[in-house]
Amino acid sequence: MKIIATNRKANFEYFIISTYEAGIVLVGSEVKSIRLGHTNLKDSFIAFSKDGEAFIKNMFIAKFEKSTIEPVEERRSRKLLLNKRELNKIHTKIKEKGFTCIPLKIYFKDNLIKLEIAIAKGKHLYDKKDALAKKDIERDTQRQLKNYR
Repeated sequence: MKIIATNRKANFEYFIISTYEAGIVLVGSEVKSIRLGHTNLKDSFIAFSKDGEAFIKNMFIAKFEKSTIEPVEERRSRKLLLNKRELNKIHTKIKEKGFTCIPLKIYFKDNLIKLEIAIAKGKHLYDKKDALAKKDIERDTQRQLKNYR
């Protein structure tokens, strides 16, 4: 499994409740661009249509420069491939107050491009401050242990 891109702010901004693996419907030039690593999950989110299908919105995939076909929009909506049971479970959980669905990372799995998505609950400001304080304490203890040896 080769990780292509991660949503680094996801763990800071949200409590991750559960994760799912989804496929993405892509065009050939988008696949080539992703293989080169020209993609970004920043500010992207998962939305559901009226038909119950999941789409990733605002995910950036750069245009492939050597493409001979007509280029596609860089931040277009892309359909996610999940089975019906997973779609229903995610959709019902998102309808609850405070829950959302976010992308965590894009990776290769057996030459297929997969997207790890998560059901998450937003953190409050005091939760974020606690996480930063714990991170600082952990960093200081590691630094002291390194200097002690």
